[in-house]
Amino acid sequence: MLMVLHSAAGWTAAAVARALCVCPKTVSRVRARWLAEGEAGLVDRREDNGDLKATEEYAAELLRVLEKTAPEHGHRRPTWTQALLIKTMHERTGVKVSTSTMSRLLKRLGVRRGRAKPLAPCPWTDKARKRRVGLIHRMIDALPPDEAAAWEDEVDIDLNPRVGSDWTLPGRQRVVLTPGKNVKRYMAGALDAKTDRVTWVKGERKDSGLFIALLAGLLEVYADKRVIHLILDNYAIHSSKRTRAWLAEHGAKFRLHFLPPYCPDDNRIERKVWREVHANVTANHGSLTIDALVAAVGRWLGQYNRRAAFREAA
Repeated sequence: MLMVLHSAAGWTAAAVARALCVCPKTVSRVRARWLAEGEAGLVDRREDNGDLKATEEYAAELLRVLEKTAPEHGHRRPTWTQALLIKTMHERTGVKVSTSTMSRLLKRLGVRRGRAKPLAPCPWTDKARKRRVGLIHRMIDALPPDEAAAWEDEVDIDLNPRVGSDWTLPGRQRVVLTPGKNVKRYMAGALDAKTDRVTWVKGERKDSGLFIALLAGLLEVYADKRVIHLILDNYAIHSSKRTRAWLAEHGAKFRLHFLPPYCPDDNRIERKVWREVHANVTANHGSLTIDALVAAVGRWLGQYNRRAAFREAA
């Protein structure tokens, strides 16, 4: 009807197609049906296409297929393609759909093409991991006013940019320039479990000195707190001889809660801060020096803290 109304107003087929995001041939075809049959020509005729193939049962089976990788379904290719999904679904359901139908179904189900994440297997049992993480969350929920809790982790800042996805024009590919020889800096940060504000320090080495510098900074940030609970992973600098010596002398306020090994998703700062730092700053960056890149990361963290303060005030 919109095609007819716009046409009656004097719009060209191309103008109508641009406005309604359809093909100009579709506009011409609808115009012809309107002139030949009137309102009856605008009836949706897709019921003549036969029975629906991408049923709810088909969609549910597709989601079950995507829970596993292509090799787990007996394919040599390590990643899924739409053609491979169509073939696998045909074998499992007997229903063969077109590429366009599969594309629309994947979009409707919210399935996306994403980068895989390398992850070493946790040596703990799933029950033991959940028990430790549950204890930490219960500690945070019952935190008294004179105590603070924060999620701690370190992040690498590389001058050679991480290559990330970006929207590009058809037939083109963005070029990310790299300086060649990589230069690295490191940041250690602590995300407050209640306010979401980040305390961070930077350094040229990811060693015990970097972690101790963060601990010293936290003593100033939480000077009014009796106890500081720090939730962290099992990286060597967190329990080194140098760190233990510093804690013995200056760390009476600290309580360290170690997460299960190789479980970065259980560390909130990893998911909520460092992943966003890479997405918003370091991926495909154009900084020419490592100092400029580190400064850009610092600005982003400052903006993050301002947003956290605004949410807290609201």
